[in-house]
Amino acid sequence: MPLTYWCERAWLPDGLTDSVLVEIDGARIASVTQGEPGEARRLPGLTIPGLADAHSHAFHRALRAATQTGRGDFWTWRDRMYEIAGRLDPESYLRLARAVYAEMALAGVTCVGEFHYLHHAPGGASYDDPNAMGHALIAAAREAGLRIALIDACYLAGGPGVALAGTQLRFGDGDADGWATRAEALAAAYEGQPDVEIGAAVHSVRAVPPEQMPVVVEFSRRHAAPLHAHVSEQRAENDACVAAYAATPVQVLHEHGVLGPRSTAVHATHLSAVDVELLGHSRTHLCMCPTTERELADGIGPARAVFDRGSPLTLGSDSHAVIDLFEEARAVELNARLATERRGHWSAAELLTAATAAGHTSLGFPDAGLLVPGAWADLVTVRTDTVRTAGAAGLEAVVFAATAADVRAVVSGGRQVVDEGRHVLGDVGALLAEAIGELR
Repeated sequence: MPLTYWCERAWLPDGLTDSVLVEIDGARIASVTQGEPGEARRLPGLTIPGLADAHSHAFHRALRAATQTGRGDFWTWRDRMYEIAGRLDPESYLRLARAVYAEMALAGVTCVGEFHYLHHAPGGASYDDPNAMGHALIAAAREAGLRIALIDACYLAGGPGVALAGTQLRFGDGDADGWATRAEALAAAYEGQPDVEIGAAVHSVRAVPPEQMPVVVEFSRRHAAPLHAHVSEQRAENDACVAAYAATPVQVLHEHGVLGPRSTAVHATHLSAVDVELLGHSRTHLCMCPTTERELADGIGPARAVFDRGSPLTLGSDSHAVIDLFEEARAVELNARLATERRGHWSAAELLTAATAAGHTSLGFPDAGLLVPGAWADLVTVRTDTVRTAGAAGLEAVVFAATAADVRAVVSGGRQVVDEGRHVLGDVGALLAEAIGELR
């Protein structure tokens, strides 16, 4: 039975519009018109399309504020991350991911791109169902009310010429053909289920030897599925790649067919001028994760330059130092100001598009992220009367003033999962505390 919401103000493709009626039929938007609320459900505030968190590692949420003592770098942080990875099993991962995804929903996220490489049991042994961990993530997203693109990562090496060891053994499938056999079974399990997209990933150039990459590319092409990769996050990664292959990570990916309109380069922090051109001209999506990139002291990537060459911008919360795509969006602009000592690199509309339509497209849901008939029925209403947003105007109130705490209501695929700032699962903080407590 159709259901109608009245939005006090809404961001439509042609701009901000007052008194908008959005009729929903099932999981889709049936119509968008202007009119009085009547008997419609009221959404006071500013309503935008659902947000897409284009890059997530759900289990990293257990590290929030747990790695803040002492000095270190990405590699020392990674050791702590491996400790958490070593403790998870399908049941505990379901509980943790469900709570993390519920936290995302509270922040206005309606679709998550889960970059998944924790495939097997400790020591690398396969579970009875080799995709048990992937199934747990998909179940968690559904229970929390999100669509999911499970970006299944091929992870075969600890670096160029370095075998997997320790916790990394859980990530590997032997070779790309072994990865593809498991990934094909996962894709078959969700064929025809519109809320799940099974994508692929070359984890990174350090983790997938170049000669293995074409198998992953072929999976993506055969399924018309997203293809993601971590790219040039650390200078040490670039140095090792150049030493091994006489080329940068972007150049290696280009040479082996990984780049393209269905592909996403995550981080892309340390790029050469040639890298910028290759990414842009191939129309590879660029996923920036600013809160993680500053959390891990990665650096500031040349997002605007890559965008101007043709790469759509998307956003992710990655390690979940915070889960707040408004913060990720404004950080792209604020980081550019720090790097250049100039203001005004990105408009609010460009940044919000990165968090909505572009993000959904990069995850295999091009029919989401817009308030138009036929699109997924995802509505996120942001309060405009809080201490952060009061007195602010336009989209700038969302992108440069609001936080996740200002999200009032979330409709995801036609289902209202957040009402007056409360998730249908109940106390998400308690769910997080319990799930994380099991792992420490």
